[in-house]
This record gives sequence, C-alpha cells and structure tokens, in this order.
Amino acid sequence: MKSIEDAKFEKPTEIQEKAVPLILAGQDVIAEAATGSGKTLAFASGIIEKTEKGKGIQTLVLTPTRELAQQDASALSEFSRYKPLKLVAVFGGVAINPQIEQLRTADVVIGTPGRILDHIGRRTLNLSRVNTLVLDEADRMLDMGFIDDVKKIVRECPLERQTLLFSATISADVARLARKYMKEPVKVTAETYVNPKKLTQVYYDVPDKSKFSLLVHLLEHEKAGLVMVFCNTRKNTDFVANNLK
Repeated sequence: MKSIEDAKFEKPTEIQEKAVPLILAGQDVIAEAATGSGKTLAFASGIIEKTEKGKGIQTLVLTPTRELAQQDASALSEFSRYKPLKLVAVFGGVAINPQIEQLRTADVVIGTPGRILDHIGRRTLNLSRVNTLVLDEADRMLDMGFIDDVKKIVRECPLERQTLLFSATISADVARLARKYMKEPVKVTAETYVNPKKLTQVYYDVPDKSKFSLLVHLLEHEKAGLVMVFCNTRKNTDFVANNLK
C-alpha cells in the first residue's frame, strides 16, 4: 500500500505481522495487543481491501471513547488516501444532525456504542450491508459498562461478516463475547507493551506541597483526551479525586 510507504512504515509490528495475513484471508481474529502496538493499521488493511466506495455502510468500528473514534477515523483516512472512502465518525457530545447527513453516503462508520445505538433507534444508520465489524479496545468497552449496547449493535449486523476483536487483555467477559459472536476466531498475541518511541516522557522534580497545583496546571494546559493519575497512597488518591471534582 502506497499510503503505508508514505507514512514511513518500514517493518510491520508484531501484531501486524501476525494479524494482517489472517484479516486479509477473511478470518475472524482475536488480537491481544496494547495501545501503540500498531493494531489500527492491522485492521485498517482489511477494511481498505474489502470496502467499496458508494455501496453502503460495509464496515463498522466500535470504540469505547470519542477520542479513540476520532483517532481511528483519522488513521483510516490516512491509510485509505489512495482509495478514498467516505469515513464517518459518530459519538455523543456533539450535534447529531450533521452526523445523520454524513451517514447517508458513508462507507465506513467509526463510533461509540451509545451514539451508534441512538442512530439505529432513529433509523439513520443501516447496518444490513456490514461485512466487517471491528471491536477496538473491547476490554475497555466492557469495563465501561457497554456490554449490553455492544450485543445489541452486533445483532443488527449480518451473520455473514468478518469480526475483528482487539483488546489489551482477554478477560473472561471478552472471551465470552468472542465465543458468542465470532466464527472460529484465530487468536494472536503481541507482547503487551507501549512503544516508547510513540511516547513523550517528562519528569518533574517538585516538592510534595507543589504536586497538586502542578497537576492542575498540566490538566488545564496540556492537550489530553484521557488522563490516568497514579498516587502512592490511598489517602493521596482520595485527596486528588476529591479536589479535582
């Protein structure tokens, strides 16, 4: 793919090497891979290969958060540069009418479970032609309480489809979901790590009394969709949580 060459990808990551041939062969795949492992390109390869422009919504990518939906949509847009597809990201917190208009001509839909169900209920999203279903970060979707929503959405898709499940961990709930909705899936596992080359790491040496004010400053001025704060004691955890409300 020329778009991959343009992006300077020289060597496939472990998850890409293991999953892409299976995905291109039409196999259902359970991929245990962390953020930063190159999983988006892995499932993008199958989407770009199979999806045809102007033939209805053929691919649905479910994500747990708005931020991930936007990231996946951006990556898919980049990778499909030489095969232009109509990609539509749908999520809550924004006006629904522009999404309704965009969905009329969509080839690929990326979205969060709540807003996807909203569109299904309004009959503004038809999944009857979906041939590829991607569950991205499935463990997070289940942890966030979306299991029933995910099941409802999956049931709206045709039985004859390819299902790709990507998850940092394969919990018992994720495994049950896979057994119920996937056909003879092949499981592939990549070493669970985040590529440090994709991270910016910063260390601040500050006195204890200044830590919270610095945290607030960073939260207010740094662009971040999702933030995880670790504390060294339960007391500090309660203090930070209560004062950030």
